[in-house]
Amino acid sequence: MSGPQESGVFTALRTQLQGAASEFAGGPDALEGILLGMVDDVDRAVREPLEIFPVCHHSPASALAMARRLREKQPKVVYLELCEDMAPLLTELRNCRLPVAVQAFAGEIDGFPQEWAPLSVVAPITEASAEYQAIAYALDTPGVELVLVDRSSDHVFQWDRANTSEAAETDGSPAEAEEAPKSEEAALHGEAVGVEIGDLRPRFAELEEHLLRHGKVRHWSEWWHQYVEVPLGDSDHDTYRQVMFLIGSLFRRLAPGDGSRVRVDEDRERYMWIRMREHLEATGTDPEDCLYVCGAFHAASRVEEFGVHGRSGAFTISPRTATTWQYGLIPSSHAAIEAQFGLAAGSVSIAATTWQKSLTRTRVRPYRLEGQAGARKSRAKKALPAGSAAQAPATDRLTGFLHQPPVLDSVDEAELLGWSVDIVRAARRNGYLASTADAIAVFETSILLAGMRDRAKPTPYDFQDAAVTCIEKDSVPGRRDVRRLVEIMMGGDRIGQVGYEALPPLARDVYDRLEPLGMKLQQRGVQRALLDIAGRPELEACSDVLWMLRRLMPAAAARPIMGERRLGERSIQESWDLALGTHQRALIELGYEGVSLEQVLEQRLRREAYGPRATTAGVLAAIEDTLLYLRSGRLADELGTHALKVLAAERSVDGAPEVLRRARALLAYYRTSRPELPAWIESFVKTGYAHYCTLLPTAFRDEDATVGQVAAMLGFLFSMESLALSLGCDRTQLELAVAQSHPDDPSKTALLWAAQVQLGTLSRAELRSRCAELLDNPLVVPSYPRYLNGFVHALEPVPGLADVVVEAVSNAFGRLPDAVLLPWLPLLITTLRKGAADLAPLLIREAGRIFPGRLPALDAWIPPWRMPQEDPFAASRAQRTATAPVGAALLAARPATCDAVAELLGCEDGWQQHDAPARPGAPLLSAHPATCDAVAELLGCDGGWAAAGDTAVAGAALTLRHPATAEALEPLLADR
Repeated sequence: MSGPQESGVFTALRTQLQGAASEFAGGPDALEGILLGMVDDVDRAVREPLEIFPVCHHSPASALAMARRLREKQPKVVYLELCEDMAPLLTELRNCRLPVAVQAFAGEIDGFPQEWAPLSVVAPITEASAEYQAIAYALDTPGVELVLVDRSSDHVFQWDRANTSEAAETDGSPAEAEEAPKSEEAALHGEAVGVEIGDLRPRFAELEEHLLRHGKVRHWSEWWHQYVEVPLGDSDHDTYRQVMFLIGSLFRRLAPGDGSRVRVDEDRERYMWIRMREHLEATGTDPEDCLYVCGAFHAASRVEEFGVHGRSGAFTISPRTATTWQYGLIPSSHAAIEAQFGLAAGSVSIAATTWQKSLTRTRVRPYRLEGQAGARKSRAKKALPAGSAAQAPATDRLTGFLHQPPVLDSVDEAELLGWSVDIVRAARRNGYLASTADAIAVFETSILLAGMRDRAKPTPYDFQDAAVTCIEKDSVPGRRDVRRLVEIMMGGDRIGQVGYEALPPLARDVYDRLEPLGMKLQQRGVQRALLDIAGRPELEACSDVLWMLRRLMPAAAARPIMGERRLGERSIQESWDLALGTHQRALIELGYEGVSLEQVLEQRLRREAYGPRATTAGVLAAIEDTLLYLRSGRLADELGTHALKVLAAERSVDGAPEVLRRARALLAYYRTSRPELPAWIESFVKTGYAHYCTLLPTAFRDEDATVGQVAAMLGFLFSMESLALSLGCDRTQLELAVAQSHPDDPSKTALLWAAQVQLGTLSRAELRSRCAELLDNPLVVPSYPRYLNGFVHALEPVPGLADVVVEAVSNAFGRLPDAVLLPWLPLLITTLRKGAADLAPLLIREAGRIFPGRLPALDAWIPPWRMPQEDPFAASRAQRTATAPVGAALLAARPATCDAVAELLGCEDGWQQHDAPARPGAPLLSAHPATCDAVAELLGCDGGWAAAGDTAVAGAALTLRHPATAEALEPLLADR
């Protein structure tokens, strides 16, 4: 804003810039408007009664200037650009070791699209940041109020609904993000949206490219360190403010026309100024006693609401949604901050090192929260001195700063030599063949690179490039390359930790319940825990906690080495690798879901079972986890009842193998642990029997249904058949389903034959003949491996066919010539390995049982299927032709057994004498001749009744009274 509102402070600078623009562009144009507009933005911000302190996030220069200004001004109110709903959590920072991040988390959302869940917003805080200096000053100084004025976490997603991936203060530069380390520490923030104070990076790609090219640097972090951090490190307060205002105005005026991004920035500025004016009106605080800490980009704001006397009433703050937000502190790291905000790898670590060196050089006393790890005990706080908040009149410091030549620092040879020696020592420890000559080369190359880049003193970035050039060879011998070694040497990836008192109740409860282990679980790294449950029964409770953590947290947080938990089994000794300190963030976020592990686990199991994408296999898995970890019969019965509805609604067989495996496990568990089966599992077997019988014909013809899935369906039907029939199911339904199945795929065809053998509609002899016909047909031989694949899968529902499968494979190897066998042999191996790897052991055991164990015996060995088959009913027919009057020799030889059975059945007729007149062998048949007539008519026997009075009793009245019926039944019994 120019004109009457301009002050005379920057008149000389305006004149110079106007003349330079006219001379450069040949007359007034857009360049003149941009340059003069930047000066107007600085002038407007400097003249604001409420002092604005512009900062850049994680900038040592900003932190140093903030510490100086706070001790000089001693403000009574500090307004901070941070989500206003995070204010109650800042006091917990004293219980943490920085860096940490303040997090707002919403697992269940209301008012946002469900696919956004969970919502997470983080604001990382490091010790070398201006906002931490302001927080520490306000919280530990009596009479000082800290007010957060930025939009709430709910508004972060309200305003950025169009593009959540770029919400809040993430890097909006069109330029490509700088490469970030892909390490475990870099993922500490997860997928959270980052809120950053002072996002100072050009949003104009050509501008950033121009600055990097002419600054002779590789990335933005290096440019900022060289041309902003170093010059502003020793500057006074007014110079610092005006330069930061100028940089913020430059980046703001040269930002591309992204309407949504500009609208969000301006709305944030309106939001903050409205909140500050509301606080000033409510408390009656003098603006001269306040300090407004915000990013330099927002400090050069041009909205009408800017300033204490800005426009009011034009902007309305929308209400928050019904989403319930939870707040906590999570550990952060330098690598996580760099990865989330697009900074160069190692830049935050270098900033931390620069901060420590600046404190030593300037002797500035920083602010640190009382009681924080590593903080010194401060003296008693004194009340603020009266009148200490007076603001001096603004003067033009910007002109002098822009005119002064760059300061050419001399080479600190001692520091550079120490770096060179340290990097060579670190390289040796990591497998590099580095020597003293390499240290000298790194030293000289650092100076050479700095000279080529127009700077006398090598920066850490120059030294890093020199180390890579002189030490890095063709390959990296260890886990870290030279660039990473330099980052570690310059300060490393410092990782923060949230203290016990700042943890949510669930996390504290976990540490308390694991206290009998006697381990420091809050430390980072992997620790080995040994649990002798048999010797120390109190450790069983610790085992329960660890298994629940195994279920809820990342796999590396709690990894069992020895011991397992299965249905109906408990370990007496266990060994664990624990890394709860490393995965502290995941443990903290569990605390947002409940107050105990049991509550969180139950909620998750319910969500998995009742979710819109829940499957029958998933519900059964939830039931199994309920029994394993919670031992809750109530919840298991509830989820089991729900599994019936999910199974009835499924129209595919994708989850059939998993359903079969889990249903068998649950059925075996209930049979061994309870006197009777629960009602839900009986209903599940009945429903599953009818359900899979209905889907079976379609699955055999469906190309998308695999042979393994169809085999699992048959496995469910055959293995659960006895229980299903006892519960009222009809076996005819299964027989009709198999009869209606007509597959086209060779694998499914073989599977269908196996099912027919199990049902009795196909004999083993017919199955063997069909396999022989396949080998005799040259057109079918190439598909024979697929038939074998089906036979192997058939071992799941019909394990008794193992000998037939071994015979089918052996016949193929024995009959086919090498010219035919060798081409499809790889196909056979890959098919079996891919589709039936878990069934191969059964086939191998059967082959080991059939084949001879020693090689010499193989020459004289005759396969069982080539040996002559004996008629199992030949002996019975010979006995019927004998004249022996005894019908059953076994009964006569063991009369006591027969007497016991007769007494049990209530038969009191006694034994029949051998010399008595011949009579029917079975009184039941004599008493009910209509039954025999019905069976004879069903079998098509019209011979009538035979005379039995003059023949010997043969032990079976059906044979004597109706010999034609017996002759008809004999072939069927021979097949059995």
